[in-house]
Amino acid sequence: MTESPNPHMVDTDTLSGQMRPIRRAVLSLGSNLGDRFTSLQGALSSLADTPDFFMVAVSPVYETTPVDAPPQSPDFLNAIVIGDTTLSASTLLDRAQAIEDAFGRERNGELNAPRTLDVDMIVLGDRVSETEDLVLPHPRASQRAFVLRPWLDVDPDAEIPGAGRVEELLAKLDEEAVRLRADLELDLQ
Repeated sequence: MTESPNPHMVDTDTLSGQMRPIRRAVLSLGSNLGDRFTSLQGALSSLADTPDFFMVAVSPVYETTPVDAPPQSPDFLNAIVIGDTTLSASTLLDRAQAIEDAFGRERNGELNAPRTLDVDMIVLGDRVSETEDLVLPHPRASQRAFVLRPWLDVDPDAEIPGAGRVEELLAKLDEEAVRLRADLELDLQ
């Protein structure tokens, strides 16, 4: 699962006139501060309102133990959003960070610190990027059950370019810290 069902479809960028392919984007949502579920729902609604981002699927919500986080960090709520987009990687990253900021995300430089909202770009089609601002595919996604489990729920054929099939990657991980929250359901609207 890297490109939209028809990777030859293109859409014109109305400002520049450039042709851009429609790519499949996978985004991970997470929150472990404040009203976690409201933050996830708000992020989903904001993505759905993003021009040139077409919502395809949203995973079930999982509650997860923080990974590589400061001691006493609260548990996260996590979900995966899949969409088709003609947006560039940098534009989609800017949008993700603007959504985080709108929900009170503070960037204090502490690695994996608790946060009101985290919107991470996991893959964007087959795009490979290794810049200071963006690494694609996400460099730790293949090692994170809280990304792979919900992603597999909505796309059984999912793959991370250069890393392998999500199903096979997840089979190598401990899923004990990833618990389905059947009582919480994100609304695509």
